Amino acid sequence: MTQESSSEHESTERKPVRSSFRKRLLILLVFGGILVSCVVFYVFFWLTHPIGSGPAGPDVNREAFEEVWSEQEVVLLGFGDSITAGFGASPGKSFFKMLVNNPDDDFEDVQGLTLSEVLPNLEVNNLALSGSTSIEQVDVLLPKIEEHPEEVFGIIVATIGGNDVIHMYGRTPPREGAMYGATIEVAQPWIDNFEERLDLILDEIGSRFPGGYHIFLANIYDPTDGIGDVQNAGLPAWVDGLQVLGAYNTIIEETCEKREDTTLIDIHSEFIGHGIHSTQFWRSFYHADDPGYWYYDNLEDPNDRGYDAIRRLTLNKMAEVLPRKLKINAGKVPAILAQ
Repeated sequence: MTQESSSEHESTERKPVRSSFRKRLLILLVFGGILVSCVVFYVFFWLTHPIGSGPAGPDVNREAFEEVWSEQEVVLLGFGDSITAGFGASPGKSFFKMLVNNPDDDFEDVQGLTLSEVLPNLEVNNLALSGSTSIEQVDVLLPKIEEHPEEVFGIIVATIGGNDVIHMYGRTPPREGAMYGATIEVAQPWIDNFEERLDLILDEIGSRFPGGYHIFLANIYDPTDGIGDVQNAGLPAWVDGLQVLGAYNTIIEETCEKREDTTLIDIHSEFIGHGIHSTQFWRSFYHADDPGYWYYDNLEDPNDRGYDAIRRLTLNKMAEVLPRKLKINAGKVPAILAQ
């Protein structure tokens, strides 16, 4: 064999080897790219929770705040747990405080839309206690509510029951007031007790305002957006969690329906799509206009945008109920006109 033919033979042998190496490298690169894409996809759509920016929740009816609602003495009372207490909010940005006054950097669309603008004789008292259950609210908070004179009208905002459901995050066996992890069968007697306790709380609050009052009671939101996969939020799995939460919300909602003195603030519906699945565009609850996450680091309280949404929901409900009720209460409008 000549030197030239030998060289050609070696070159021919190297070509398949190089071709095979390139194919394997290409396959590795493709699979590597797919793997990296899957990791990025999972991290973004399951582990990261962009908050977003700007106003959150519904527009507030500005027209309702163009006239004074009442010159009567009015007390705004906060009652319940950490949501009403404002845990996790930036200074001045809890929903309770924003009901009364705009923070310095508040959004333009809600400037001037506060209770201070329409109730010139407003007094404020927030008794809400972070971490409190409905049981503790009976024992600790109700005794703190003073009885007001008849010339005072009470406006009460309350968040009751959320801690009953979520405590103690599965760290202890479920019990009444800390039922996390309980089956619906085990939790049912505690749920029944909550129904009686809620009526007791609302009746007792009302008894402290003989001159008239109205309660704005929030239901309980769901950081899993109705899916129930709390394990994706770092908590132990809870098979019956949504059923227990649903039972509590049914009680809250039915209580509001049967009581003329109580109005529901439906934060549960408003917050769906702003929980741990807020970025998942394929979900039916996805908010393309605002996929922001509205919960604080501890998962059970709102962040500033969540508090903004609750403030707006509450102001709108107050604007629907209070102007006429205050006028009737002051004897300026015959009750038949309110029907």
